[in-house]
Amino acid sequence: MSVHKNVKKVTTHTLQEMKNSGEKISMLTGYDFSMAKIIDESGMDIILVGDSASNVMAGHETTLPITLDQMIYHASSVVRAVNRSLVVVDMPFGSYQGNSIEALSSAIRIMKESGGHAVKMEGGKEILESIQRILTAGIPVMGHLGLTPQSIYKFGTYIVRAKEEQEALNLIEDAKALEAAGCFAIVLEKIPSVLAKKVAETVSIPIIGIGAGGDVDGQVLVVHDMLGINNEFNPRFLRKYNNLHDQMRTAFEDYIKDVRSGDFPNESEQY
Repeated sequence: MSVHKNVKKVTTHTLQEMKNSGEKISMLTGYDFSMAKIIDESGMDIILVGDSASNVMAGHETTLPITLDQMIYHASSVVRAVNRSLVVVDMPFGSYQGNSIEALSSAIRIMKESGGHAVKMEGGKEILESIQRILTAGIPVMGHLGLTPQSIYKFGTYIVRAKEEQEALNLIEDAKALEAAGCFAIVLEKIPSVLAKKVAETVSIPIIGIGAGGDVDGQVLVVHDMLGINNEFNPRFLRKYNNLHDQMRTAFEDYIKDVRSGDFPNESEQY
């Protein structure tokens, strides 16, 4: 892939410099070539190839069913589109929990077969061994604490996490442990903003929030949510920057109408 000479690629080092200088980090999910190309051109810092592809691309109820092969397919599609953004790839459920040797081979497959730049893993102390093994191989790891969607069946709900004092203390300890292990950043999902602020101040690595308030180092949203393509999902933390669901549907309906009436194609649209 040709790298544009004038485009400065975002690296994990760039993100650390941004936190140090108080510059906010922007991150969006991406799952395919065409969408990732536009996201990258916009100047986005990070594209997350999220296991949320399980929901928005494949229609599953949770993130659990998506496989390592499917994540690699989505990630390689995104990587081919990107000139600037750092591409972080979610390690899917079952590819790293409980077995650090399997975790390493999963991470190596993602990096080799997709060309992604880093992996993201959900969990704290309980997955430290896997994180350390992956980092030893020179693969950058982003952590993910708070609401961890892969643990939906353990919690039984997608409610805000870490409201109780003990859970809040555990979360801060987990963040410190991830930093000490060598993670380059952590996503905090759906936790009270006061706690998220405390975590961002306690650790020196970038903290990126989703439903974690504004006192962190950056924000992430699911691209289909913020574009209003997926119109069933309306949590408090989501700001919709467009209503593509209605715009796209109108376009499709207009096309049907024009085909049926014989208006499309017209004289100038034929050979």
